[in-house]
Amino acid sequence: MRISNPIIFSRDLSYFHSLLKPYNHGDISSSPITIFRNLLRSSLTPNHLTMSILLQATTTSLSPHTSLDFFKLQVRQIQTHLTKSGLDRFVYVKTSLLNLYLKMGCLTTARMLFDEMPERDTVVWNALICGYSRNGYECNAWQLFIVMLQQGFSPSATTVVNLLPFCGQCGFVSHGRSVHAIASKSGLEIDSQVKNALISFYSNCRELDSAEVLFTEMKDKSTVSWNTMIGAYSQSGLQEEAITVFRNMFEKNVEISPVTIINLLSAHVSHEPLHCLVVKSGMVNDNSVITSLVCAYSRCGCSDSAERLYASSNQDSIVGLTSIVSSYAEKGDMDIAVVYFSKMHQLCMKIDAVALVGILHGCTNSSHIHIGMSLHAYAIKNGLCTQTLVVNGMITMYSKFDDVETVLYLFEQLQETPLISWNSVISGCVQSGRASTAFEVFHRMKLRGGPKPDAFTIASLLAGCSQLSCLHLGKKLHGCILRNNFEMENFVCTALIDMYAKCGDVLLAESVFKSINAPCTATWNSMISGYSLSGLQSRALSSYLEMREQGVKPDKITFLGVLSACTHGGLVDEGKICFREMTKEFGISPSLQHYALMVGLLGRACLFTEALYLIWGMDIKPDSAVWGALLSACIVHREMEIGEYVAKKMFMLDYRNGGLYVLMSNLYATEAMWEDVVRVRKMMKDNGYDGYLGVSQIE
Repeated sequence: MRISNPIIFSRDLSYFHSLLKPYNHGDISSSPITIFRNLLRSSLTPNHLTMSILLQATTTSLSPHTSLDFFKLQVRQIQTHLTKSGLDRFVYVKTSLLNLYLKMGCLTTARMLFDEMPERDTVVWNALICGYSRNGYECNAWQLFIVMLQQGFSPSATTVVNLLPFCGQCGFVSHGRSVHAIASKSGLEIDSQVKNALISFYSNCRELDSAEVLFTEMKDKSTVSWNTMIGAYSQSGLQEEAITVFRNMFEKNVEISPVTIINLLSAHVSHEPLHCLVVKSGMVNDNSVITSLVCAYSRCGCSDSAERLYASSNQDSIVGLTSIVSSYAEKGDMDIAVVYFSKMHQLCMKIDAVALVGILHGCTNSSHIHIGMSLHAYAIKNGLCTQTLVVNGMITMYSKFDDVETVLYLFEQLQETPLISWNSVISGCVQSGRASTAFEVFHRMKLRGGPKPDAFTIASLLAGCSQLSCLHLGKKLHGCILRNNFEMENFVCTALIDMYAKCGDVLLAESVFKSINAPCTATWNSMISGYSLSGLQSRALSSYLEMREQGVKPDKITFLGVLSACTHGGLVDEGKICFREMTKEFGISPSLQHYALMVGLLGRACLFTEALYLIWGMDIKPDSAVWGALLSACIVHREMEIGEYVAKKMFMLDYRNGGLYVLMSNLYATEAMWEDVVRVRKMMKDNGYDGYLGVSQIE
């Protein structure tokens, strides 16, 4: 007699159960549905245990590559068999079916099964709550959790672990504390998974004291526990604390995982020692670690190291390439940034908004306009122009090109206009010298019932007031600052001081400055520049000295304000001392602006030889502003010989500079050399210039 199917010959239910059970351990050598069909062909009748094992095996076999439509059809056939056989009356069988539907994302069907159950146990409540949470329906999970408690059922550790992230992400601190209390009452707090989830919850809510207490109380800390605490400190920007926990972890010989390294890198811990540790611990083949290291190297400007590390990886990563592109764009190396951006395109990577904005930020001047417009075209072609992040990036870019019309056009195309978009347009208009347009946009925001302005909005408008010398609008904005407590932000007070100083009311600027408890460097800079602008050079210098006495470190902007005060006040010795302090004591390399101020200071004091030696000894090539400062001094002191020498230098640098001809004409006019005046004016007209019109601006 020929046996057609030897697999199902002389087999009982226990045999088929043994075939299905390995699925719970990840063995997927054959389909659970196929095994079940063979069981039915064997004339055996499956019982409730068979169906429970089958459903669990089917759940385990579901993967991201599974064809869901066909899979759902098979599951419905299993459900039909359950209904016909009456096996769905067993709670744990129906719970297994409910779990399977939840894993497939069929939440409505799962809820119907739950509602149909005449009797429910704790397991099925927990299963549905966890299913809601895993599928992104945290509010439904929370509501079901409340009903579960009201009906006298107790949560499991898995339920608590699934609910706490929702409380942390949404800032529902009181909800999370309630879950903590329930976990403590139920004895679940001793579970390491629950404790790790609680630490993560409290750190997300910025309650690190509570997280620290829980971590300290843990007796058996796993790698996950240590990583959770390091991650908590990293998210809060507490680098030293994160390093301390890591050292303790290392000393206790706890296994270091990729998550440990990634958390430390996110805390901006020095990446080079961590890179060594990655090599020593054999994590060089972990793509997530390598990508994090690439991002760390890129973030600190070490683009070459980031490139080499990325090249050593065996897998292309859009995150790694995006960080490299952003690094080069930030440094202004747009040619290399474009090469890497093209590489991402060639690798068929789906370039997202973050990658596009990363390179858009590098388009900072008019020489990048063609790159910027090409990126704009790419965004339109790939549908990225619908994303607010991209549009805001392009608004910022076109603002740097002083193309306000395009900025306004892009803004009008936005379907949703959050505050960040309004701020981008207002700031862009001010930066482009169109402060009046910025105020028009602001009034439109108010008329449309748009979002309430924040500190950034007010700071941009204050800069607009400075540009327009509009004191009465500035005072109104000051009132808005006081009503909304924006004065707590240092950058707002800095903008306010700058506005009052530039609008000619240095006393109000001084009053705002004195109201600040601990002024930062930028705030001191605004006050020093304000004094200098108002002709109060001695006050500017005394502010600089006071700033140093209070331990605030000056920067390049500080010295621009101080040197400007010295130049306008003719304080040569003080200027020399400050210039020397800048270079020797603080190690700040002078910019062209610093040199121009020093040359102007020396020139006005008739120290022409010293001024020339300063120019000849510059580390950077002097521009027309540096030479122009010396030429202006030559005009004041009628220094013809040096003036002609300087004019030739300026002509070689930029013969198109109309200011050169004006200065030369003035120099010859001081000595009544009218023929030379006529010659210079003719040269100016031949090159397409006809002098500059002076404009006086009043409120």
